[in-house]
Amino acid sequence: MFDIELIREFEREETPFYYYDLDLLKRTLKSIDLEATKYNFHVHYALKANFNDRLLRLIQENGLGADCVSGNEVLKALEMGFDADKIVFAGVGKSDKEINIALENNIFSFNVESIQELEVINELAAEKNKVARVALRINPNVDAQTHHYITTGLDENKFGIKSWELEDCINTLKKLSSVKLIGIHFHVGSQITDLNVFKSLCVKVNELNNWFEERGHYLQVLNVGGGLGVDYHNPDENDIPDFESYFKTFDQFLERKLNQEVHFELGRAVVAQSGSLISRVLYVKKGIKKNFIILDAGMTELMRPALYQAYHKVQQLSNSDESSETFNYDVVGPICESSDCFAKEVSLREAKRGDLIAIRSAGAYGEVMSSGYNLRNEIRYVYSGERN
Repeated sequence: MFDIELIREFEREETPFYYYDLDLLKRTLKSIDLEATKYNFHVHYALKANFNDRLLRLIQENGLGADCVSGNEVLKALEMGFDADKIVFAGVGKSDKEINIALENNIFSFNVESIQELEVINELAAEKNKVARVALRINPNVDAQTHHYITTGLDENKFGIKSWELEDCINTLKKLSSVKLIGIHFHVGSQITDLNVFKSLCVKVNELNNWFEERGHYLQVLNVGGGLGVDYHNPDENDIPDFESYFKTFDQFLERKLNQEVHFELGRAVVAQSGSLISRVLYVKKGIKKNFIILDAGMTELMRPALYQAYHKVQQLSNSDESSETFNYDVVGPICESSDCFAKEVSLREAKRGDLIAIRSAGAYGEVMSSGYNLRNEIRYVYSGERN
């Protein structure tokens, strides 16, 4: 991913910054389009993964819809040119103001997470003489087999309507004249690498699809969410996720009825591998039990390792001499928190002050979670070798 010319360009840049490989993103989007089109699947991009303008424009130009989890994300999607009829609005805690934003812009659908939310949307839509399209987000109690912080489809999680609430939900819908049920929605978690999880999800969706049909509700949309993981350990060897197997799994195991649409909400799988956090070594501390590389980037630039011990490959860009002696390092940032650590006991060639380091696969949930804690400067960007 990083040739000599690109590294030379990085040497001239002030660090830290996010580097985005737009060519890789284009190839990823092409793969998504190729595989999803085989089955006439509809794909929405989850803005929460990364809402960088340059990336959003490319994603929108490639025909994806938008999956939003806040009113401002809805507005951002519209600003970037996403069609309103391709925007879905999810989230367990939508405020009245956010719901009104979506209603005023006639988005495709709300993914509704509770009976009370149904009632609120109905009330607000009635005030505007509108009928809001809704899909019920149902908690399928499917284990995503991923980190518990990014598991969302179990009964113990805060997300979605539980199966035992569905009868009440149907009875409530009969009383509401300003909402229209168009589908059901699911999302079991993120960074899922075992396709058997999605097979299990299909079984649940099939059961519920039949359950609604038996009660006279013929659903237009089956929204199966996202969650496809990426290879954080081998970002160059597996720079584009296996979309072929992913979409084929749903084609094989999801039972669609006549004219039913299948929708997806992919975020991480679209953008993660196209982004890297580029940093410089400030100091090297060698000790008896621990050696530390202290970078000028920290948890304020990339929160995931501190938040839930997420793995990111640490790659040296400056020292290409493979005969150099190697040491085990804890790679840490400058923030006044012990949790400000990117990786522990990483085997690297001997590091020195000023070396360039890349934290790989940082295109998803990196820039969007950055903060000004410790009055840190706002993060910068470089795109495929172009200056910001």
